[in-house]
Amino acid sequence: MKKIIIVFFTLLCTFALTSCTGSAYEGSRLGNENHLIMEYRIFNTTDSQPLKLEKGDVIDAEIVCDSGRLSVKIQKDDETPIYEKEKIDLSTTFQVPIEESGIYNITITGEKAKGSVCFKRVKG
Repeated sequence: MKKIIIVFFTLLCTFALTSCTGSAYEGSRLGNENHLIMEYRIFNTTDSQPLKLEKGDVIDAEIVCDSGRLSVKIQKDDETPIYEKEKIDLSTTFQVPIEESGIYNITITGEKAKGSVCFKRVKG
């Protein structure tokens, strides 16, 4: 009987602990046609935000990477991305100039990521 209780308790603990590791996103998100701001403790998914940009605008980007990795793609429609980087594991800032007006999608994919991202439209 004692062995059955130990086996049951071990299985119960295993299920309880593994159920907590499957979270895709835990944090806050704020986005509209001018910016995308995310802070997260867990980011294991893909998220995107369309920005309405005009020729001459600049996307001001800041990535804070406390752990894990991110991939970022900025793309208008199905055209070639104007910015794309995979496996970002260090904090960074950069700017992306906009040469053609339109709706640009910012797509971010996290892999065990913890940190924040901020993409803001700076009017040209």
